[in-house]
Amino acid sequence: MTSAFVRLSVLEERSFWKSDFIGMYLNRSLRTYRSFVCLLLLISNGLEMKAIAVQDQGTDGRQTALPTDTLNGTSMQEVAVAGVYTPGAVTSTKPVQKMQRAEMERLGLTTLADAVKLFVGAEVHDYGGIGGMKTVSVRSLGAHHTAVSYDGLTLSNTQAGQIDIGRYQLDGVAEVSMAVGAPDNLLQTARHYASGGVVSVVSECPRFERNQKSEWRARLRGGSYGLLAPSLRYACHMNSGMMLWADAMMMRADGCYPFTLKNAGTTSREKRTNTDVLSWQGELNIHHTFRDSSTLKLKGSYYDSERGLPGAVILYNPFSDDRLWEREGFAQALYNKQFNAHWALRSGAKYTHTRSHFEGSNPVYPDGVQTDHSRQDEAYVTATVKWTPHCGLTFALAEDVSVNLLHSNIYINTDLDVPNPCRTTSLTALSGRYQTGRLQADASLVGTWAVEHVEAGDEPPVRHHLSPTVGLSYRLLADRSLFVRALLKHTFRMPSFNDTYYRRMGNPNLRPERANEYNIGVTWNGRPFAWMRYLSLTVDGYYNHVHDKIVAFPSAYVWRMANFGKVGIYGFDVTLATDIPLGRNFSMALTASYTGQDARDADKRSATYDKLLPYTPRSHGSASAIVHSPWVDLGYSVHSSSERYSSAQNKGSERLDAYAEHTLTASRALELKRCCVDLGLAVHNFTNAHYEIIQYYPMPGRSVQGTAQITF
Repeated sequence: MTSAFVRLSVLEERSFWKSDFIGMYLNRSLRTYRSFVCLLLLISNGLEMKAIAVQDQGTDGRQTALPTDTLNGTSMQEVAVAGVYTPGAVTSTKPVQKMQRAEMERLGLTTLADAVKLFVGAEVHDYGGIGGMKTVSVRSLGAHHTAVSYDGLTLSNTQAGQIDIGRYQLDGVAEVSMAVGAPDNLLQTARHYASGGVVSVVSECPRFERNQKSEWRARLRGGSYGLLAPSLRYACHMNSGMMLWADAMMMRADGCYPFTLKNAGTTSREKRTNTDVLSWQGELNIHHTFRDSSTLKLKGSYYDSERGLPGAVILYNPFSDDRLWEREGFAQALYNKQFNAHWALRSGAKYTHTRSHFEGSNPVYPDGVQTDHSRQDEAYVTATVKWTPHCGLTFALAEDVSVNLLHSNIYINTDLDVPNPCRTTSLTALSGRYQTGRLQADASLVGTWAVEHVEAGDEPPVRHHLSPTVGLSYRLLADRSLFVRALLKHTFRMPSFNDTYYRRMGNPNLRPERANEYNIGVTWNGRPFAWMRYLSLTVDGYYNHVHDKIVAFPSAYVWRMANFGKVGIYGFDVTLATDIPLGRNFSMALTASYTGQDARDADKRSATYDKLLPYTPRSHGSASAIVHSPWVDLGYSVHSSSERYSSAQNKGSERLDAYAEHTLTASRALELKRCCVDLGLAVHNFTNAHYEIIQYYPMPGRSVQGTAQITF
């Protein structure tokens, strides 16, 4: 984590900000000394102050030499001022969490799923192995209510309605964040405003050091179960305002890990099969800054994979031969323009093309064999205008329009009934922010309008809905970073194409899900002890209520999608973060998070009324520790979950055991004359715990991964 402590003076923090004292101190200094240079930078998410008056040492242990005064004069004795960093997560009206690249590398995180599961309130549903699908749900609302944003624009899968976050590698990622409700920035897309939770991924921009015009970076990761993942990056300055970089990645693994099979009171050692994966990924980025400081960011991405889909291990039968081939490419453009102090514009466009091919044999399939082909296309445009008519008062208007098409051999009733739906969606978000003194108030209203056309079968009705959001943050003490916050948000989830049209299960008459989110919390940041750089604490209590939940329901010999029931989710989230210096060039960063929740069926007409929802643990949490030294950085992380049930009946045979997965890492960065070398070693699940997140899908035991990277 970025160091929050900056040394400028030993003067007391409260008195430092008093203007009378500053004036007296500067006047006295100018009379005594012939020069005094001090630069304070206020950088993003709070008050991260950097001084170029004395020598400063960061958490990475590197020291930056300061420019010397060219005038002859009396040297000034070094003094230090304690300034406490206030992160954006503390001042925001909604819970926001962030993780930077340095922290992800030191904790041995390799995929987006690895990073997200360390966030408080996030539940990653993992079907086991490298090839298994991994989705994320924020505060048990479901993966369909969670948007995944990549460099400002959301990823899309209208067919399934959820994103597989396990396939996204962190090799070229600078930051991962998760917000309950929506990100704190008003200048965002309407899709962000409309989502119950947003996971945001920001690509790593090249940092040209030593006045370089180009840079190469090669990375190799390998480890247990046949894992091999090389990547290559090339970056260059095309001209004074344009920068280009390209990334290429490959990953292969057989994934044949051992596991313990328990059945009828007996246990046996088995080996997982059909968990292999081979994927290729390439990206091209072009960033251009115009003379008026406006920016244009272009991105092109291509992904190609073949993977086995590991089946459920039931009655000693671990066999599965289901295979999935996926190809996806997208191109996007994002333009930002600050006209003046009052007006700003952000606009973007994106086109996504996806093809998938599924083959499998199983007695549950018609004729024992199933082959699915599907092609998805999405055209998407967005524009947001921000207006600041007065200091402390800001408005924003966002408009998103998307067109989604699905061509597939998946049918509802007969071979001839192939709907090939086309959905047009318009999202309009009007938002505002008022900030004065200790108070910040946010509000937004999202209007949804969606219409669908099909080539065969019944068309769903036109859907339209209004979704309001209100958020407040109040600073309780003027001289302390102690805030209370509250959030009320209403979301509206459209049925996916699979919910509506999937063979024999689809229901064109489904109503969209509606969810209400309530949150109230207290946040604090300070420096309670002299030996601590900072301490940050957040406590949030929440209640989520979902209406017309979309579930698969048995009807007339077959399962069919239906709106059935209500869901009530009570819970609380706690996060803790601190940074402790341990001496010269030594430091330790600690984080911890915990979620306690109770998610139940709230429909009194349901046979499972007051039963716990499937795969919603009563408690789960994570913790991490990073120790920095001049020789090696050591990391430790743990993610744990309590018992949970695999179905709404909450039977004893459906109860999954609690688990905890521990990871140890060691990394070292070497600064050579013409290049930089980074080495890393990680031992995942080093206690070799055997557990399941999804019932009958065993997770891997202990595994080792090594990483080597060279930048020149």
